[in-house]
Amino acid sequence: MKKSLLLLALLGLSLSGFAQQDPLYAQYINNPMVINPAYAGLNNNFNASISYRNQWGGFDGNPVTMNVNSHLSLVDNKVGVGMLLVQATIGNVKNTEFQAAFSYKLKLEDKTFSFGMQAGVINFRNNFDNLNLANKADQVFIQNENLSKPNIGAGAILKSEKYFIGLSVPRLLSTTISNGGQDLQLYNQHYYLFGSYVFYLSERIRLKPSVLLKGVKGSPLSTDLNFNVNIDANYTAGVFTRNFNAYGLLLQAKLSDRYKFGYTFELPTNQSVGTRFNTHELFLGIVLPVLSYHDRGVISNF
Repeated sequence: MKKSLLLLALLGLSLSGFAQQDPLYAQYINNPMVINPAYAGLNNNFNASISYRNQWGGFDGNPVTMNVNSHLSLVDNKVGVGMLLVQATIGNVKNTEFQAAFSYKLKLEDKTFSFGMQAGVINFRNNFDNLNLANKADQVFIQNENLSKPNIGAGAILKSEKYFIGLSVPRLLSTTISNGGQDLQLYNQHYYLFGSYVFYLSERIRLKPSVLLKGVKGSPLSTDLNFNVNIDANYTAGVFTRNFNAYGLLLQAKLSDRYKFGYTFELPTNQSVGTRFNTHELFLGIVLPVLSYHDRGVISNF
């Protein structure tokens, strides 16, 4: 049996009774839009970004994720709209999704509360042709899967100059399919709780620790811990760990007033897949004030 099938079994991604998992990201700290629709338009500008994540490079059937998204603040910065396009591949499984997002923002003195919804469609594909199966007559693996399902998601964010708290369920609808006479759970909801705080060490240097908690039925709670240092609001460097079985380095730089670039390197431990299967994630984004009421020259911590 090929390594890709073993990988699917380890991650719970095969259709033999385990639910599909959301794609992993490390650059969500720079673009919370990928996990929370309430971030649409939150920084009162036009934003667009693209990211690429190659997880566990060198492992046969390793996860690869592409993400393209944009969002815009409208109606005197009271609402936000956005879109999200994601393609995630792991082994013989490929998922493609498109989501449209809407948010409404309330100004609360020096804080902003945003509530957001997203809706779209997710296409699930499972190609068994390249798998070396021990039992080729297994009904579950006889017919390839190609189906599309609707999705809705929701999130809320409370943000000030110094802190950021977000709670979201970006894919609310569980998905069950029938395959080989069996009813199989294809997807379960994932719950995200993200928080970050900014400490001003000096006029030039800021420390920004953050934590992301992710929960899904049938799996232990996942915890990301991040510690980032920002210099002159232009350069960021940080370290992070995911469940203490993967560690990483995060870098980001503003290339100009409009563009920013991010890179993440992750090193899994032997509690995961082993240190020789590294992960690389790239991020490129643009921020533009395109409407008269958009923020100009305002430096945001989030």
